[in-house]
Amino acid sequence: MQQTNSKIEMANKAHEEIPGNPSTATSSKIKLSDRSNGKPLRVLSESDWDFWIHNGYIVIKNAVSKEQARTTADFIWEFDEKDPNDPETWNAPPRAEMKMKELTGTGMVEVYNHQHLWNNRQTQKVYDAFVDVWGTEKLWVTIDRANLNFPLPPGVDKKGFIHWDYDPETRPQNVQGVLALADQTDENMGGFQCIPWLYRNYDTWKLTQPEDRDHFQPDISGLEDKIVKVKMEAGDLLIFNSTQPHGIRPNKSKDKVRIAQYISMMPAEEDNEPMRDWRINSWKHRIAPEGYAFPGDPRNWEQTKYETAELSSLGEKLLGLKSW
Repeated sequence: MQQTNSKIEMANKAHEEIPGNPSTATSSKIKLSDRSNGKPLRVLSESDWDFWIHNGYIVIKNAVSKEQARTTADFIWEFDEKDPNDPETWNAPPRAEMKMKELTGTGMVEVYNHQHLWNNRQTQKVYDAFVDVWGTEKLWVTIDRANLNFPLPPGVDKKGFIHWDYDPETRPQNVQGVLALADQTDENMGGFQCIPWLYRNYDTWKLTQPEDRDHFQPDISGLEDKIVKVKMEAGDLLIFNSTQPHGIRPNKSKDKVRIAQYISMMPAEEDNEPMRDWRINSWKHRIAPEGYAFPGDPRNWEQTKYETAELSSLGEKLLGLKSW
């Protein structure tokens, strides 16, 4: 048991000081698909593919059903002890302090392994979309959390932040994803934003920046008009390249709440025994990732209130419990 714990600690250690999710590697040895393998697309259309390559993100409509999205959203409200019909409950102080200060007040919900989250992860269309962008069927899903982005309290004004979770200089082969659990078609209600122009022009843009620039949070002065506020409906899945500068925009609506689950997939590293051990332990015992951006739930509700999620045959492979 002690040996297993040390392996799990090793798997996390490399990620402790960066924002990226430590449930998978920071970069894959397999490159993102360039379609050279000749495999047909499962979910994306040809126009979707062209958009993905040019802009560094794509929205897959109805990746999960509206009903499944609503059921997950209802659970997120319950887990966070908030009432969707009572705004007085929305601005409770955070339960844990964020080391990554720009995430403070952005509505992160520290739940990772509940059945509803796994139901979405092991939905066939969600998986097929990631197969399209990677060009391989052998994937592992990230073990990540959810988000309730509430309207800013009266008198509070926040700017949205733009960042990278991985240093773009390292050219990470990685993608990230967000599943909308409620409609977020109003640009004022918070949600995902990114700068495709900077994604495309990074190499020339960086020449205009100081040598000691922040490699995780760019100075976007002069680029404000190039920010894209992506609209989504409940059940839609957004996938974006990890070299895409992105962030959560502030919720300046009066009474609308952005609800989402973070889901991504990467090529499975089945020979990475410490990582596989960590992932299985996280699922089995409802353990949150450790690291710079993941404070966890001090109430330990996942361990005390909920059972280990049941996995489908696809889910077992996406976790690493069974090999591809």
